[in-house]
Amino acid sequence: MLQKIIFLLMAVCIANGLSAQPPKGPAKPNSTYGAGATAAGAVNAAEIPALLKNDTGKVAVKIKAKVLDVCPKKGCWMKLQVNDSTTAFVKMKDYAFFVPLDIKGRTIVLDGLAYQEITPVAELRHYAADAKKPQAEIDAITAPQKEYRYTASGILVLE
Repeated sequence: MLQKIIFLLMAVCIANGLSAQPPKGPAKPNSTYGAGATAAGAVNAAEIPALLKNDTGKVAVKIKAKVLDVCPKKGCWMKLQVNDSTTAFVKMKDYAFFVPLDIKGRTIVLDGLAYQEITPVAELRHYAADAKKPQAEIDAITAPQKEYRYTASGILVLE
């Protein structure tokens, strides 16, 4: 009985370790992650501010955007270019999938929910540390920030 319990615990630990890794291989065009996505009906990420101008909560929308940054640890979050001065922060739905680290710089389509959120200082510092920002830059984060956010259920790499 004890051997079965030990085996089960080892299997759970191994499975957990495997699930916490970015996908193997490069983010090639037409690669999909999560539930996948198609390009049909996608709107440019620059439309996010207009879609969310009234703080109406979460809006289901498929967007096309360029990836500016990705979590270098395991691909669990991304920053997208909305326009020249604005970005959107993306998390994967239910933390159920990650993206390859080389997705940075690629154009993608995301299916999911867009919304605005005030991100607390501790969370902003956490993401800055994930992105391996210098400690001085992390320490300079002293105020919450209103951000465009996106919860992706599926992603398609376009280019």
